[in-house]
Amino acid sequence: MRIFAALLLCIAHSAQADDTRLSLMQTGDDSRGWEAVGQLDINGSGFCTGALIAPQVVLTAAHCLYDKMTGQQIDHRTVRFLAGLRNGRAQSYRDVRRAVIPSDYVFDSEDTSERIRADIALLELERPIRDTRIQPFETDVRPTTGDEVGVVSYAHDRSAAPSIQEVCKVLGRQSGALVLSCDVDFGSSGAPIFMMDGDLPKIVSVVSAKAEMDGTRVSLGTSLEVPLAELRARLQAGEGYWQGAASGGRKVLLSGQRSDTGAKFLSPN
Repeated sequence: MRIFAALLLCIAHSAQADDTRLSLMQTGDDSRGWEAVGQLDINGSGFCTGALIAPQVVLTAAHCLYDKMTGQQIDHRTVRFLAGLRNGRAQSYRDVRRAVIPSDYVFDSEDTSERIRADIALLELERPIRDTRIQPFETDVRPTTGDEVGVVSYAHDRSAAPSIQEVCKVLGRQSGALVLSCDVDFGSSGAPIFMMDGDLPKIVSVVSAKAEMDGTRVSLGTSLEVPLAELRARLQAGEGYWQGAASGGRKVLLSGQRSDTGAKFLSPN
């Protein structure tokens, strides 16, 4: 953890002048091409951000599947993916059938880099999304320090529509975790971080947490290569069905209701 904190201190004053600001995508034209990014409704009591990487598979952060108060994994069958949610309407929505997280992920670990480098999850939806307007994203290898990336996310103060930051930077890497200048907030957990391959955006990381060092706000992302390969193999092997007690059904989402789930954004010190 001390090594990771030292990395943050080293990059805390890195230049961010070239970063673009967040832009809210309120219209169909604004959000065209990004419809596969959606909001994850966590049983009506909170939300994260996720993105389709296959017609039936959503990529997000592992901590979104944990109750922050108890530290226990929640019943993923109470999670609903709202693809392209904008102004109260989703392009498509599906409940989650299966969920897998890395075998070495520990929700309440005190080792920041250990927790963040395994902070991804794959969610299998009850049915594939076949809407031609919603095209799953490809994934790619992790970026290097200095690379320009972008992020599309929802957050607590902009939950009605996604926002895009087209340019932010990779400030450093440590043990599978990325330090980024991207602007994120509560609800951005699991948001896809993109790099452009020509005109094609590819997901290279997901938002795990935000942090602040010496007054400089940074975000922390998870590298995909090793954990993503493991999770895909486990889904293919048929893992990920809920093993706990019945959930008792979905809650109704209430305006302004706060979350007690892991969807509340983690802010390492």
